[in-house]
Amino acid sequence: MSTNKTLIRGARVLGGQERDVLIEGETISQVGTGLDAAGAVVVEAAGQVLLPGLVDLHTHLREPGREDSETVLTGTRAAARGGFTAVHAMANTFPVADTAGVVEQVWRLGQASGYCDVQPIGAVTVGLEGKQLAELGAMHDSAARVRVFSDDGKCVDDAVIMRRALEYVKAFDGVVAQHAQEPRLTEGAQMNEGVVSAELGLGGWPAVAEESIIARDVLLAAHVGSRVHVCHLSTAGSVEIVRWAKSKGWNVTAEVTPHHLLLTDELVRSYDPVYKVNPPLRTDADVMALREALADGTIDCVATDHAPHPHEDKDCEWAAAAMGMVGLETALSVVQETMVDTGLTDWAGVADRMSHRPAAIGRLAGHGRPVAPGEPANLVLVDPAYRGAVDPAGFASRSRNSPYAGRELPGRVTHTFLRGKATVTDGNLA
Repeated sequence: MSTNKTLIRGARVLGGQERDVLIEGETISQVGTGLDAAGAVVVEAAGQVLLPGLVDLHTHLREPGREDSETVLTGTRAAARGGFTAVHAMANTFPVADTAGVVEQVWRLGQASGYCDVQPIGAVTVGLEGKQLAELGAMHDSAARVRVFSDDGKCVDDAVIMRRALEYVKAFDGVVAQHAQEPRLTEGAQMNEGVVSAELGLGGWPAVAEESIIARDVLLAAHVGSRVHVCHLSTAGSVEIVRWAKSKGWNVTAEVTPHHLLLTDELVRSYDPVYKVNPPLRTDADVMALREALADGTIDCVATDHAPHPHEDKDCEWAAAAMGMVGLETALSVVQETMVDTGLTDWAGVADRMSHRPAAIGRLAGHGRPVAPGEPANLVLVDPAYRGAVDPAGFASRSRNSPYAGRELPGRVTHTFLRGKATVTDGNLA
């Protein structure tokens, strides 16, 4: 793009009235009607919704170590296609992101990609082994300025280690993001424990395995006066625990994935490993509880848990298949389907749950800001009237393990802007 001015004309800002938005350089300079388009690239956006750029608190970019499934470049390209201007990269790479050197490597790869900002998440324990705290302070003091720490993929199940981590990160306003899974209760588990698991003869993954860890951790966070964040909350019981903790005024936040807002364990009857995920798909009652909790703010945000896997790790028998689904390029569509089109929230609510709150939890400056003059031009345009079938073959991600292949979903990201630069135009990578 040769000009540093872009005029987005006639967009419905946060789903409200149509407005023109003028971007000059990296910043929104004007918001109004009938703005002068002289010297600007004009994006005709009548009927489209303009939101602040989306922020993902939970992305697996796989680099370093598993570049066969994703790289920082391909993952950020997928993120831009999905309307994200910033993602938090989980630490379960090879080597694990448990030192300043590894988190800086991921951060610099993100800077080089140019498609969205990458904020590394540091491991809580060395090698994700749950035995010894990682270099939390060194990772925070590094160029990456890590503020979120997680052993995601594994639970910090030792209460003493978890307490120490919460105490440590409190010094620099960090947060521990917990993968809530009591390991002894999920040994051999293959899917949600319930009627379907009993009928299929697959090892059950009980809701209490998640809920017991969340209950312990909100109590620990309250005890030490620190921040805890619950990753991929998936059960109605977990919702009630988080709701209770928030009623106490404790510093607890939680996320839900798009797939837990839409899909249920009934899909496992197909034995298709594309539906194998951690935590597992739950019941319809859980799905309804999660939607209501996201709508009322008990659950703070939507996070994709984008988990790419190569073909050979998913195209096999159920028991041997890897857990996880890609989600960056379909997240906004699923949220429109489950939350907006059902009337549970509006587009301003989507901006809050997918941009403002995740940016605030991650203490991510420059993202999650209002669409207003003087603010960074991190923006996404979405056409809510669009509806079409998901085709993973067209994904920007290196992996194709999407549970939505062939399913019709609403909404289409047409443009994404990162600090005023178009990373996606007319639905295609710029």
